[in-house]
Amino acid sequence: MSSDKVKNSNEPDDSDESCDDESASFTTNSTTSRSKSPASSTRSKRRGRRNTKSKRKTGAAYKYDTHVKENHGANIFGVAFNTLLGKDEPQVFATAGSNRCTVYECPRKGGLTLLHCYADPDPDEVFYTCAWSYDLKTSAPLLAAAGYRGVIRVIDIEQNEAVGNYIGHGQAINELKFHPHKLQLLLSGSKDHAIRLWNIQTHVCIAIFGGVEGHRDEVLSIDFNMRGDRIVSSGMDHSLKLWCLNTPEFQHKIELSHTFSQEKSTLPFPTITKHFPDFSTRDIHRNYVDCVQWFGNFVLSKSCENAIVCWKPGQLHQSFEQLKPSDSSCTIIAEFEYDECEIWFVRFGFNPWQKVIALGNQQGKVYVWEMDPSDPEGAHMTTLHNLRSVATVRQIAFSRDASVLVYVCDDATVWRWNRRQAAAL
Repeated sequence: MSSDKVKNSNEPDDSDESCDDESASFTTNSTTSRSKSPASSTRSKRRGRRNTKSKRKTGAAYKYDTHVKENHGANIFGVAFNTLLGKDEPQVFATAGSNRCTVYECPRKGGLTLLHCYADPDPDEVFYTCAWSYDLKTSAPLLAAAGYRGVIRVIDIEQNEAVGNYIGHGQAINELKFHPHKLQLLLSGSKDHAIRLWNIQTHVCIAIFGGVEGHRDEVLSIDFNMRGDRIVSSGMDHSLKLWCLNTPEFQHKIELSHTFSQEKSTLPFPTITKHFPDFSTRDIHRNYVDCVQWFGNFVLSKSCENAIVCWKPGQLHQSFEQLKPSDSSCTIIAEFEYDECEIWFVRFGFNPWQKVIALGNQQGKVYVWEMDPSDPEGAHMTTLHNLRSVATVRQIAFSRDASVLVYVCDDATVWRWNRRQAAAL
């Protein structure tokens, strides 16, 4: 793929040194939204609750390295590192924006190297999200991408072609996630209010989560826990829901999906529909919940309220097995506050191995929190800002060892920051 797909900006930055200054704050009332998406909602007044003060460190943990601009010029909504690669293999990530998925390498010496660029056959497609897996037979890396058209593409990166196309959602797909251990299992959350679980090896839809007590509006974010036996989801209905996969019925369907053959069967795969979540709450946020991820037995989630909330379903002492579907109580552990991010579809990055969170705002500034597992309230916060980074930061991703932080913006730019040696995790 020719290098004219991106414009490299690896010259010295014009922020002070490595941009570890606390830049002057900006004021904005903008409520921009994704292209080809409903306008963002009116901001709600946040309810009063425990206010966690992060410990501000002197000097940023990351130093600016370079940035590039993709020539489609449109919003880049998604970014994901391939954390499945080995320790000695190159650090590779993909971006999702316009009708393209672009794959880059982060050389150890710095900079960004363009590896591949996949363009969807439909010029009207707008990719919102991407996620990594690999082919179980050939070990070739696979990238799943989806967005505006509601079609999931599974792309063989080395061949630069789609090897799987999954149609089932009635509207746009907002997020994709692969199972942490069974990498043929793909989860999708959609504007059609439903979540679907797919097997990309046998090309079947295993389960649909939604219906009677499912989400009442767009599903914006989804995540598997580290064991892969629970799902958390969030959406425009302000709710967060937990769904269990460790029941005998679900395990049977998953096992069946591994051997099912559409060519040999006269009947379609018996997709299971789960109408009732195992836990649901609307007590954490009062606006669209556009990003959610597991943090051990805790959950990290954010809305348009300038705070990421760390919380636990039920009471602090309760196990998941003790939770009842009718009980919506939850315990807030900590809040991580930031400024000037009052629009939706802005997603934080979280590295569960190194316990570091990062989120960008509407002014191009990035907030980084280094977690203390023994004290979730005692996170150390620093900010990153380059004077040329002025567009909304849509999503952030970390390499597996957290040595590289990458974020993507509304002005089609991709930014790389490197962890300082003195602050190495």
